[in-house]
Amino acid sequence: MQYLWAFLVGGALCVIGQILIDLTNMTPARILVTFVVAGVVLSALGWYDPLAEFAGAGATVPLLGFGHLLAQGVLDAVEQSGLIGALTGGFSAAAAGVTVSLTCGFLAAVFTRGKDPS
Repeated sequence: MQYLWAFLVGGALCVIGQILIDLTNMTPARILVTFVVAGVVLSALGWYDPLAEFAGAGATVPLLGFGHLLAQGVLDAVEQSGLIGALTGGFSAAAAGVTVSLTCGFLAAVFTRGKDPS
C-alpha cells in the first residue's frame, strides 16, 4: 500500500507540474522554483512531515523534498549557530545531493556523445 501512495502522490505532483506547463506561461525554471518554495512553505506550516510520512518517496524525492531539506537545514543551523546558520544551513543540508547531481551530470557529459542540433 505504501508503494501505491508514493506513486499516487508523486504522480499528482507531476500532474500539477504538467498543468502548470500546459495552462500557464510559466517557464520550467519558474515551475521548479515554485515547487521548491512550496516545499519550504509546507515545511514551515508543519504539513510536510505528515505528507512525507504518508507518501514516502512520493513526497521526498520531488522538488518539494528539496525545499523541505533546505528549510530544515536552515532551522537546525540557526539553533546551533545562531543567525549565521540562516546563511549556511541550507547549503550544508543540501551539499551531498547537489554534489551527487553535479557529478552524475559531469560523468554523463564525459561518457556520452551529444546530439548535433542541426
